[in-house]
Parts: sequence; C-alpha cells; structure tokens
Amino acid sequence: MAEPRIIIVGAGPAGTRAAEACVQAGVRPIVLDEGRRDGGQIYRRQPDNFTRPYAKLYGSEAGRAQALHETFDTLKGAVDYRPETLVWNISGGQVWTASQTYADTLPFDALLLCTGATDRLMPVKGWQFAGSYSLGGSQVALKSQAVSIGHKVVFMGSGPLLYLVASQYVEAGANVVAVLDTAPYSARIKALPDLLAVPSVLWNGVALTIKLKRAGVAVHNGIKPLEIKGDADRGVSGVRFRTRAGVEQEIACDAVAMGHHLRPETQLADLARCAFAFDPGTRQWLPERDGDGRSSVAGVYLAGDGAKILGARSAEASGRLAALAALGDLGLPVDKGEMTSLRGDVGTYAKFARGLAKAFPWPSEQASQLPDDTILCRCEGVTAGDLRGVMRETGAKEANRAKAFSRVGMGRCQGRYCGLAAAELIAAEADIPVEQVGRLRGQAPVKPLTIAIGDDQ
Repeated sequence: MAEPRIIIVGAGPAGTRAAEACVQAGVRPIVLDEGRRDGGQIYRRQPDNFTRPYAKLYGSEAGRAQALHETFDTLKGAVDYRPETLVWNISGGQVWTASQTYADTLPFDALLLCTGATDRLMPVKGWQFAGSYSLGGSQVALKSQAVSIGHKVVFMGSGPLLYLVASQYVEAGANVVAVLDTAPYSARIKALPDLLAVPSVLWNGVALTIKLKRAGVAVHNGIKPLEIKGDADRGVSGVRFRTRAGVEQEIACDAVAMGHHLRPETQLADLARCAFAFDPGTRQWLPERDGDGRSSVAGVYLAGDGAKILGARSAEASGRLAALAALGDLGLPVDKGEMTSLRGDVGTYAKFARGLAKAFPWPSEQASQLPDDTILCRCEGVTAGDLRGVMRETGAKEANRAKAFSRVGMGRCQGRYCGLAAAELIAAEADIPVEQVGRLRGQAPVKPLTIAIGDDQ
C-alpha cells in the first residue's frame, strides 16, 4: 500500500507537533511554511547569524520555544520541508503553492491546516501614520531584526500579547513609554474562574505586568483610544486617550504597537470549503471542527490558532491530535489513549481561552464611535465615513455587498486587518447583530503573487 500523502501547512507549534506525530507513524509529510525558518509567529526563530539567548528573546516562553525548535531540527531529515512557500489556493484535493522561484500543485490524502493567527485590530484615528505597527509586526522587528520600532514606544490595545511584546521590548532595552489597555482590570477578576484552569499561564501574565511596572512603564487599564497624533511627513508623534476616570491624556511617542488579542488565519479553510459558524464569545466566524480537528470537509483537518485562538500550548496538543486523527482515518494504527489525553488538554486550554476573552474583551463599541475621517481600510484608504455613506446610499448591510460598493477589504490584506472592525461598524450603523453582517469570503490568491513565478512541472 502506497504511503499516504499528508500535507501540513504551517511550521509553528501545531504544525511541528503534527509533523512529529506523522514521522513517528512512519509517514514522511510535506511541511509548507511561509517563513524562512520554523517556529511560527509566537516562537519565531532569529536569523542564522544572530546569537541572542532564548531567555532574552522569548522571556517566560523560552523553554517551550527551545523545545519546539529542537524537535523540528530533529525532524528535518524525515519530512519534506519547504520554507518560504505560500499556499495560495486549495481546491479539488490539491494545494497550489508558490515560492520565490516556482509554483507547484500538490495533491493530498490528508491536509492539516496549522495556519496560525494574525493581529486583531480596531482602527484608531491616525493609525495610518508611519510608526504605527501591529503587535505582531513590532514583535517581528524585535525577533527577526533585533530592532525596536521606535525610540519611544507605546503599546495599546488589549490581550496577553500586549503585555508579552511590551515586556520583550523592555527586556531588549527599548524605551517603552506606556502600556494602554482598553480592558478594565475588573474584567480580569470576573474571568478568574476560567483563567485558573491553567494557573502557570495565569501567573506568567501577572509576572509580565509586575515586570513592566518595576521597569517604570506606565500601565493604564480601561482606557479609550482617541487618536494617534502625527502627520504624513514625520509620522507618529503621540497618542491621545481617555482614562477610565474620563480624563483625556496625551503621551508623546514616535511609535505605537497596537492590537486586541488575535484572529485565526482562516482564508485557506474557507478556500477548502470548510463550514463556518459564528462564535459569540469572540464575535468572530470560525471554521467548524470536531473534537479531534476534523473539518466539515473529508480529509481536511484544522489545528492550532488557525482554527480558534487557544494559545501556543493548546496548538501543540491540537496539532498532534489532528495528525493522529488523520493517520487513524487513513487506516494507520494510533494510540487511542493518547488521543483521549490530548482532548483533555485541549479542553483545559479552551476553558482558559474563554477566560481570556472575558478578561480582554474585543472593544466592539469603538467601531461605531470612529470619526468619519478615520481610515478604516488602510490598504484602500477607505474611511469610516466612506463606509457609512455607502450603506446609506445602497442599503448594503452584508459584508461582501458593502465591500463591493466601498472597496473596504479589497486591498493587499483582503480584510485581515479591517474586516472585523468593518463588520462591527456595519452592524452598529444598520442596528443589527454583527453575525447578520456575515464575513468576508476568502479569495484566491490569498496573498499577492508575482507574475514571474514559473511552474516546475
């Protein structure tokens, strides 16, 4: 019997553990990853010529990062690893890929999508100025280039990543002026019963806050962002916000890193025609999957934060679980007891993730309060007023119809960064629940391709 063809998309925590399970079962999977090196975003590896210690680069997650990297290093001879390779379409049991030099089409018996996550962003007036970054973007600058995004940096938004990246900047010696959290501290207290599901991770979060305050970083909770000050020529010059007490303040800075936790990268699951369902806890549309990672499409499996934001530790467990499910479905022997244990691990992390959603809520109400001149879609330069005007003129209340008339979400990122905020604005303007707005449909290619790429076939 021919060896089954298993393709894993992503070489982060979920993809690495999925590949490990396949190799242990005697299968050589194909591992496709956009990155130049493995590790994903959370455990992004530094360039070959950089020698910064793990503790300096990853902080409290250094041990897990090193373990994951060492695991992948041992797997390289047993997997068909293709870095710097974009999967830009999925259809008919095949994936379409593109690298810097060639394009390819790969059939599969099982496809494991371990696509990870990107920043979840709420626009702020002035966020188009140079010096405005997502939290993930600021983390890439630090890990991959060993540079700070500015001389005086403000971190603004909510979620664990806000505190993690700010602390990593402090550890690296950068000047972090302030951390501005939209979530009130009281929300964390209410979320404690769920957060206590994983006490060690909860303590890590507390320790990050203590570390920032000891470093002299001003930490404000329950704020409302009002404006990123600056101009087109000089970029960011400050941040204006309202404190929880209702007092307006302004902090001088030359860079802002912003984000509200994360959103799954679901475009490939969409192209694979997986079914989606609305998740009211996070106010997002997520691909459906069973407890082992099976999607609604036979042969397509979902794992890690690309399916739902449960964190890197859950991604490792769900990646291995999905691989075992795929192997079992293909007729190979798997350890049922281990699968049961992994389901329990994922369930524990899911409870903790529910706590995070409560502790750091998505500030959906801010979308309705955006001034008309606020850029909503940075790729296409569409303002909040433009979208409201389109709705009044056309009656568009559905995400894709509003996109067609306004071009919001039509740019390079295909709505990854503006789509969720645009849906909230549409819902508020139309006075309907956000789930009725729907979601932007994925389109191939999921990211821009160059016309110079040839075909190796």
